[in-house]
Amino acid sequence: MVTRRAVMGIAAAGMAAGMLPGAAHAAVRRRGDGGPAAEAARVRLPRPTGPHAIGTVTARLVDRSRHDPWVPARRCRELMISVWYPAAPSGGRRARYMAPGAAALWDATAPHGIPRGAIDFGGLETHAVRGAPADRRGGPLPVLVYAAGAGDPRTWGTALVEEMASRGYVVVTVDHTYESPGVEFPDGTVRGNEPLLAAVAEAARNGTMPDLLRKTLGVRVADSRFVLDSLGSLPHGLSRLVDRRRVGMFGQSAGGMAAAQTMFEDRRVRAGVDLDGTLEYNPEPNGTHLSPVARHGLDRPFLLMGRDGSDRGTEPSWRSFWSHSTGWKRNLTLRGSLHQTYTDLAALLPQAGVDGATLEKHLGKVDPARAVAAQRAHVGSFFDRWLKGTDDGLLDAPSQRYPEVDFAG
Repeated sequence: MVTRRAVMGIAAAGMAAGMLPGAAHAAVRRRGDGGPAAEAARVRLPRPTGPHAIGTVTARLVDRSRHDPWVPARRCRELMISVWYPAAPSGGRRARYMAPGAAALWDATAPHGIPRGAIDFGGLETHAVRGAPADRRGGPLPVLVYAAGAGDPRTWGTALVEEMASRGYVVVTVDHTYESPGVEFPDGTVRGNEPLLAAVAEAARNGTMPDLLRKTLGVRVADSRFVLDSLGSLPHGLSRLVDRRRVGMFGQSAGGMAAAQTMFEDRRVRAGVDLDGTLEYNPEPNGTHLSPVARHGLDRPFLLMGRDGSDRGTEPSWRSFWSHSTGWKRNLTLRGSLHQTYTDLAALLPQAGVDGATLEKHLGKVDPARAVAAQRAHVGSFFDRWLKGTDDGLLDAPSQRYPEVDFAG
């Protein structure tokens, strides 16, 4: 079995969910609601704090300029995205957290300490109304691309994504097909991550994990750039709501690495956030296989926000990135946190009926509700500053409101 630590080079442990037995299946077609066990806990995502109601739509994107990098027999690269946006008040139905087929595969992994069947991921409601009319009163809005960790679905940062949409951003979340445990397309087909699992097993046998991690990041960056190309043709007329001159990108784990590297390769991304993602291609980060962005840095604003014990002084790739970056930068640490504290695990695991020892094993010692609030506040402050031109001063010095956040620089 491939261990969590064995894939830290791209995800700082974020690919673990995709490495568990039963995590992936062949493409399937599901009928009915597909929800987990009937006794699953009724859980809720934390309510967004911004002034706007939220809408969301999903869409299939097809990049006909390249074969699929994981299944070359497929002559195009297909992705699923969700778009979250400020909406006019609507009496429509709230969107579900995941499509049923994808939810079933995600639940099968017992993701990051959540027991199988403990949460009905396909029935969990978000705060966004499906297909709600957009609120166009504020004119074109900045747009953010969110990238989840390796082996995680695009929904795994919904609490933070909803917050940003409620604060006046259009946010696009991306599933990387054949890497996420299950990506469900509009016709009901669900594609699992067997191709990536096979590649990981081969790389582990051959000692070529850095090469695989380099390829995985390259695929993610190409996917992200294609999403940027597609901002002019978003569904539901949402392209008219987007200001493509104000683009940011953020992500957790491998998603944070993808945000940094995409920003390095594509100047359309003006500001970025890395939530506890290493910037090197190593199963064990040691500074030897640095990504280009770690070796050269960035000349635009970037925020590093790490788990307890991981900062620019202890993480070699962050240290290199920091020394080579000429743009505005900050390095924050969420005291008492672990890697998955920067995902929806912080919101959902405490509601899943697990004991205190399990909570601490997967989330650390930080209070989960405080962790969610701190992430929302600091990521929101960052993008408000650099994409909206408003500055609340939160990133200038340690804050009494968030004593659990340390400034490393």
